[in-house]
Amino acid sequence: MSQHFKEILARNELARVFCVGRFPSTVTVDLFALAGGFAGFWIDQEHVGLTWQDVQTLSVAARANGLDCFVRMAPTDYATVTQNLEAGAGGVMAAQIHSAAQAEQFVQWCKFAPRGLRGLNTQGRDANYTHKPPAQFAVDANRENFVAIQIETLGSLNEVEQIAALSDVDLLFVGPSDLSQALGVLGQFDHPKLWEAIERIAKACQAHGKHWGVVPADPKFADRVYEMGCRMISVTPDIRALRLGIDAAKSAYRSLF
Repeated sequence: MSQHFKEILARNELARVFCVGRFPSTVTVDLFALAGGFAGFWIDQEHVGLTWQDVQTLSVAARANGLDCFVRMAPTDYATVTQNLEAGAGGVMAAQIHSAAQAEQFVQWCKFAPRGLRGLNTQGRDANYTHKPPAQFAVDANRENFVAIQIETLGSLNEVEQIAALSDVDLLFVGPSDLSQALGVLGQFDHPKLWEAIERIAKACQAHGKHWGVVPADPKFADRVYEMGCRMISVTPDIRALRLGIDAAKSAYRSLF
């Protein structure tokens, strides 16, 4: 039986996740699920430009394997937010947020009244294709949909305390690559500036009772953030899993290469 990210985080347990982007196939989801140990995955719509049909297919694969999933997307408009949710994703995450006001706007796109401004339509998977009455659908969606905000810009870092304080933000997600770029230490994942920023994010989450996640640079990085309270760690994207598999195959057949 599937467990939602909200339930796992509420127990302060580690949600191990992977990313699906360049290989948006049900086989990709099946392979990770069969490997075991993963709570779910996030769908990278920001960098890959996946359609709502892709999100729909991957969401079906998630449910079939007892996994949760959410879509990482650019915070450009409310329509794309609701399309991803109606396609069946368990939630959405905004990339490239620059202020608490922008984060609040994204939350409002995700929520029905009285919390937000989301347009009501019961024809999607999240309303069981009209089987769920509108009023019940709105209540359930507001309670269950997972909303995350990426902290990867100077603007979001400077206002991270205000963002963490926003109601209905379930997770702050650290993007070390872009954050290191914003801090002027691009790709230097051991740099004190980056770790000072991560510590600030961790403290903001602790102060406001929120959880945070990260794409770790390596296992040592993952261990360090876990000790700091991080409870969602994205172990690998699909493309890196393939790359590691190729490297492992070449290593196993070293005499042939």
